[in-house]
Formats: sequence, C-alpha cells, structure tokens
Amino acid sequence: MRLLRIYPSLDICFVTVILLVMGLSSPGAAEIISLDSGNIDDVLNNAGVALVNFYADWCRFSQMLHPIFEEASNIVREEFPDTKQVVFARVDCDKHSDIAQRYRITKYPTLKLFRNGMMMKREYRGQRSVTAIADFIRQQQVDPVKEIKSLEEVNTVDRSKRNIIGYFEAKDSDNYRTFEKVANILRDDCTFLAAFGEVSDTERISGDNVIYKPVGESVPDMVYLGSLTNFDLTYAWTQDKCVPLVREITFENGEELTEEGIPFLILFHVKEDTNSLEKFQQEVARQLISEKGSINFLHADCEKFRHPLLHIQKTPLDCPVIAIDSFRHMYVFPSFKDVSIPGKLRQFVLDLHSGRLHREFHHGPDPTDSTPGREEMGGEVASSPPESSFQKLAPSETRYTILRRDRDEL
Repeated sequence: MRLLRIYPSLDICFVTVILLVMGLSSPGAAEIISLDSGNIDDVLNNAGVALVNFYADWCRFSQMLHPIFEEASNIVREEFPDTKQVVFARVDCDKHSDIAQRYRITKYPTLKLFRNGMMMKREYRGQRSVTAIADFIRQQQVDPVKEIKSLEEVNTVDRSKRNIIGYFEAKDSDNYRTFEKVANILRDDCTFLAAFGEVSDTERISGDNVIYKPVGESVPDMVYLGSLTNFDLTYAWTQDKCVPLVREITFENGEELTEEGIPFLILFHVKEDTNSLEKFQQEVARQLISEKGSINFLHADCEKFRHPLLHIQKTPLDCPVIAIDSFRHMYVFPSFKDVSIPGKLRQFVLDLHSGRLHREFHHGPDPTDSTPGREEMGGEVASSPPESSFQKLAPSETRYTILRRDRDEL
C-alpha cells in the first residue's frame, strides 16, 4: 500500500521535470507589459528605462522579434530585478492606433527607448538578437556622469567633444539629481562630468554651478545662469549646447536622420577643412534659423560620402560643395564662395519649399527671374538634377514593414 502512495508523487515530479525541460512552466515567463491608453503614461513615467516594442501582429518582422524580445526581457530582469529600474513593454499598433500616431510610428517593428516617461530621440536600431538587446539595456544603466576627483582633470578633457561640467556641494541634492537626469537623456550628445564637495569649492563661489566647454581649445566656456532645480530650463539649455544646429551625418546615424522625414541641406567638406564648416555654420545660423524644423542642416566627410558626390557629378577635389537632398532629387548650390552673399543660401532653401527647384527640373528656369545672386539662365532647357542619394540610407524593407505615406514632390 505504501508503494501505491509513493507512485503518484513520483509521477508529479517526473511531469514537473519534463515541463521545466520543455520550458512550459511559468517561472520563465517574460514580464512584458502590454501598453494601452489607460496605463501607458503611468508605466512609462515610473520607469527609469523602458524599451517599448511597437508592432503589428501581421508584420513578419514583428513576429520574428517577439521571442527574441521576450528572452532579452528575461535576461535583463535577472540582472535588474527592480521592476521600476527597467521595463520591457509593447504596443499593438493595430489595436492602439492613437498611441502609434502619438509616437509617430512609421515602420514595424519600432523599438523606442524612454527615460522617466520621456521618449529618447534615438531608438534602438541595432541587431535583433537577445545578446544585442540585452547589451543595449546594460549600456543604458551605466552612469553617464564621470566624477572628477581633481580639478586638474578639467584641464585634460577632450576638447574635440562637447563637455558639460557640474560643480556641486553634494551628490545627494536636488541640483545634482536634475543634472543627472539631463545627463541620462543627452548621454549620446555630450560628455558629462561632475565634482563634489571640497574638490568643487573654488568653482562654487555663488553656489552649485554648471558650465559648457565647447569644441575647440580656444573657445571660451559658457555658464548656465538658470535654476538647477528647474528641469525644463536645465534640459533646454543643455540640449542647445549638446545638439548642434549643423549636425554631422555618418553611416551610423544616416537611417535615423533620414527617418526624420525632412530634406537635407548638406555641406560636403574635407574632414580637415574646418574653415568651410565654420563658415557654413555661421551662414545657416544667420540666414536659416527660421527654417529649423523644415530642413536638416548637415555636414558630411567628402571621402566617406564620395558616392553621393559622384551622383551630383562632383569629387572630393571639388569640395566644399553644398547640396540639397529632398529624398526625390538632389540640387547643387551654385558655388560655395557665394554662401556669404546675403540671402543666397536662404533663397536656395526657399526655392526648394516653393517647388521652384523641382519645377525648373521639369520645365526649365522660370520666365521671370529677378532673384538677387541667381545665375542667368537662358532658353527653355530644363535642369536635370539626379535622384536622391541619401534616400538609400532610409529604413530598409529587409528589416521593417514600412508604412507608406504620400510625400510632396520636391
């Protein structure tokens, strides 16, 4: 009779072992939060870091990502068990189109990163593997602020990068918590350093202090004059310093910039030619600041982007060269030496927005052309700008399901 009582328990143990081997038992289930309009703000606002998968069930790339995303979530949860430190979440964009529109989802799947409820500009575009996604989250947990142990370290900072340096009485303070929060958001755009207590005494004559050290040895520092307890002001000031008006385009950030969906105004220049870059930056700030948001101001290395140059019948020997890529066509600015002519660069951009560049592509120059600085063009011979070159850097249909949207012909 005793044997009969033992057998059922042995059977239960045997079945449990089989379930564990097959991965069917509940302890390994992924902790991924499904977001909707009722819980999304609460979940994201209370998460130090949240990685959100915006997907559609019918999208094959979304289907392929699901088990990878879940396994990465399991690995990260073991390393960071605090459910408010790291959150993995997902949004079914078919069921919650309002959320998809809110975050401007244009492709599936899209993995967006959030910090304390704020969406980061750079989404995850890396390899879709468990290891790569887990490593990405680990990187987000690294403290973005390097502590300065001696003020001598300030004199050795890398002046080829943008540096934000904070001087605080104590690390456990509201001022530093604001600084740390800003640093987390802009960690990819600036180098952040901080000194505390006695180390920072000589820099805190009027209290806690934050300065910006721009690129260049001879460029003077800039001091933040606002309240350090005001996050919005601190963030706005720091973002203005860390994110330049004219950004560099590379093969690493090309997809991200292209997906912003606005045309490029690009200066192609030899890497060592900083004078041309400075002149371009000055003229963009002087003539085109009101166009920020309608066109991306970029600069590119002539050697690395040799192919787009050849596309507009130029070579690195012709640099510096200014061009517009509208994602349909490319248009070349007549001559770099004309960039300082008042209104010349601005008119080039306005001609894109008005359709004039595209119109002249099809029909030749407008019959009445009295724009100052424009070259005289006789006859009715149409210009023939090449097709877009940078469009090729856009998100690929071999990795995403792209949502089609009509574009103006520019």
